[in-house]
This record gives sequence, structure tokens and C-alpha cells, in this order.
Amino acid sequence: MDEILRILPPHIEDEIRKIPDTDLIQLQEIRYRINRPLELIFDHKYECLTHVIPTAQDGQFLLNKLGDHSIYRLEDELREGYITIAGGHRVGLSGKVNTDQGTVKAIRHISSYNIRIAKEKIGVATSLVEQLYQNDDYQNTLIIGPPQTGKTTLLRDMARIMSQGDQNHPSKKVAIIDERSEIAGCIKGVPQHQVGMRTDVMDACPKAEGMMMMIRSMSPEILIVDEIGSEADVKAIMEAVYAGVTIISTVHGDRYEAIKQRPSLAKLFHQKVFKRLVVLERTSTPGAVQSLLDGDGQILQSKKRCVTYEVDRSSSPTLRYNVGRI
Repeated sequence: MDEILRILPPHIEDEIRKIPDTDLIQLQEIRYRINRPLELIFDHKYECLTHVIPTAQDGQFLLNKLGDHSIYRLEDELREGYITIAGGHRVGLSGKVNTDQGTVKAIRHISSYNIRIAKEKIGVATSLVEQLYQNDDYQNTLIIGPPQTGKTTLLRDMARIMSQGDQNHPSKKVAIIDERSEIAGCIKGVPQHQVGMRTDVMDACPKAEGMMMMIRSMSPEILIVDEIGSEADVKAIMEAVYAGVTIISTVHGDRYEAIKQRPSLAKLFHQKVFKRLVVLERTSTPGAVQSLLDGDGQILQSKKRCVTYEVDRSSSPTLRYNVGRI
């Protein structure tokens, strides 16, 4: 939390520090709207601090901290609508948009900030990764889930596990294309999160370009990329697959059927690039697996021994069975 606290005005920092530790570890977002109460989103609840009203001056304080007192340093981020800070935390922006011939140039007069707190969860992907290993190798995998279902959290831990290996799975050379600096949380190119001893990171690089650069320069065995969607992403993924590189990726969506209908992703499904499809569901715990599918969209059976995903900590036996076993 130190990376977040340092960018907040002192009086708002003081309010966050008053939160009990038991609640603080469940804090997901700080919603910071000018002239409206501060909103805190936790795993199981949300709170509006009606006595804490960020002012325009508070907004300028935050923006100055984000840009190290230079708005020009944020030019690209203001065009994209978010800023990633040390630790992989992401600050979303909303306000008046400036356009040029229909293209967004920047966001000015920012009125809302959404501070999303990155949480590293070691071991969250352990059981899932085992299901992705077949015929002595990891399978091309697409993780499908709505926002805030733990896609990036899973990717981060998958990189760590696949990179370090264990007695049943060999260590792999892993490359991460971290366009939004969320997976590895790099500072000056150095990962701040645990992504594995054999993992290389291309930080703040467009996905399609980054994939091709990594294949040429680092000869990875596994390529990890977050939130694919453009035709350029698809073309780069196809090139990686033809080069014999395993792809682990995510996409925004709530159902396999809906994702399959996306025109930009049609080629990937037509050629059955992904042999495993992991569908997540929105719960209080990041990375809860709703279903694991094969490349044809059919539900896979679990291995003979029962498998309970580490991401499932529900008190409901029924929910534990449906989420933790496939």
C-alpha cells in the first residue's frame, strides 16, 4: 500500500491508514471523485466516506504525484485513460476527452480516479496449471472473465510456476508482454512481483509488437500476454504459434460462446489455436474457475483424484464442488 499512500493528499492518506488491517487486505479499489464522497471497494462490501470529499486541489495533488509534477510525462497515459504506478497498481481516469478527427488525444479536466490495488497471490494458480499440462507440455490457453475476476492475478502466478517448474513439470523459459505494467509491476524494467527466475518481461510495450520482439530476442518457450482483442494481437499470436511458442492469454468476457463470436478473434477459434479455455466467474476471491473447456468448448473431466483449486475458499460445499472441480 505504500506506493498508493504516497500519491494521496495527506488528509486522505490519514483516512486510509485508519482502516483496520483485516479490512485493508481486502481493499480492491479507492474511487476518488472530485466533490463527491470517497468510495472504498472491498472484497465483500463497499463504503462511502461521506466526511471525505476530494476537492479539485486534491485532484491536482494526485495528478502531480502521478506525473512527478510534469503533466507532459503522462501524455501517453492520458490518451489511454489509465496510469500504472510502482507495484503494478493502476489508476483509471475519467473526465473531459479531447479528440482530433475522432481519435482520443487526451483526457483533460479529470474528475474521477479509480485506484485499483494490485494483489500478488502466490499459489493461486497451482491447481489450474496442473490441468493445463498434457503430453509433456503446456497447452495454448485462453482465460476468459469479466473485469476484476483475477485474470491478471492468475497470469502472474502462472508465469512464476511455469518458470520455476517442479518435480513433475520442467522449468520453462517464459516471456511476459506487460503492456500496462500490471503483471510484473516493473520499475525501470525490473519486475517487482514474483514472476519466476526464468521469466523475461517486455514492459509498457504494445502487445503485438512485444510478442514479435520477444520471439526474436529471447527465444521463449511460453509467451504470456494480457487482454488480447485487436487484429494485430491475433496476427502476432498466430506467428508465435507457428514458431512453436506456447501462448497463455486473457480476454474480457463472461462466456465462451460470446467470445467465440468476436470478429477479431474468429481466426483463433477457427484454427483452434487454444487447446484450453478457462472461464472465470465473479466472486469475492480472484481467479475463481467456473469451467475448464477444451479447444472445442467442451467441458473437460477432472483427473481421477479430486482437485480443489487454491483460489476457492468458499464456505459453501456446493460452490466449492462446482468451482473447484472440473
